[in-house]
Amino acid sequence: MKLCQFKSANSDQQRLGVLIGDDMVFDVAELARAVKSAGGAPADWLLQVNSTLSVIQRGPSGAKEIASLLDGSQSRSGRGETIGFSLDSIEFLPAVNPGKILAIGRNYADHAAEGGADLPKAPLLFNKLPNTLNAHNAPIVLPSISEQVDYEAELAVVIGQTAKRVNEAVALDHIFGYSLIDDVSARDLQFGDGQWTRGKSLDTFAPLGPFITTRDEIEDVQALKIEGVLNGQVMQSSNTSKMIFKVAYLVSYLSQGITLEPGDVIATGTPDGVGIFRKPPVLLKDGDVFEVKIEKLGTLRNPVVAAD
Repeated sequence: MKLCQFKSANSDQQRLGVLIGDDMVFDVAELARAVKSAGGAPADWLLQVNSTLSVIQRGPSGAKEIASLLDGSQSRSGRGETIGFSLDSIEFLPAVNPGKILAIGRNYADHAAEGGADLPKAPLLFNKLPNTLNAHNAPIVLPSISEQVDYEAELAVVIGQTAKRVNEAVALDHIFGYSLIDDVSARDLQFGDGQWTRGKSLDTFAPLGPFITTRDEIEDVQALKIEGVLNGQVMQSSNTSKMIFKVAYLVSYLSQGITLEPGDVIATGTPDGVGIFRKPPVLLKDGDVFEVKIEKLGTLRNPVVAAD
């Protein structure tokens, strides 16, 4: 199942969407109301739901109750009373509004090598602040205080159940699903400050989405092709199998001292091919379009614009 947050062209209200087929998004609350009108019995909370976080916070039953809207004869007749939205007709919002975004640096050996760094002995952790959150198709705004804005295609992990000192063997059970994130980075600030918070946390620097794909749809999260594409040219091409610290290990490692809560996001690191280490460097500029592509998850696309 693929879930999103969106607005329609004729309303400013946030909606919760579910992808049906390859190119149609249905408002979950509208679908639930239509199923009820058709004689079905959807869970009451679905009749007004408008956020992915509301689904995640309900635990394993949340996604299952949405799935029930899509099954059975009553659900099919109810769906016929609702109007689906084509992907190009809606305004995507960030895939989730997380309490925190935790990010991992140098988690692919080739990326560490291209920057001349040794392989980390433990996950290199930093955070991206809430103001960075951005959406599919929304602009990445180049700040006036940086001249070296770079891209980083990454797999995003969305926590589903509270994780506190969890064992690696059960860590994946605490994940709701997966999404795509661009860890946009102001390299001159990142390297010049001596720590990464400011360079990684400028406004619009964390596009996230367009969908969260529920964990049950991904058989092996460590076997997904990942690409970063700039203006149609593949700049990064790798596989999540090449992570130094795998997803289960990251969830377990972080949870030993930081309680992971439903909706929290872990950005799992980027492969090699980032712009700053190219010769000459290839940095984001006004008019560019950057895409994160991950197998089975989709494409996150963002135009780049200069600050006003």
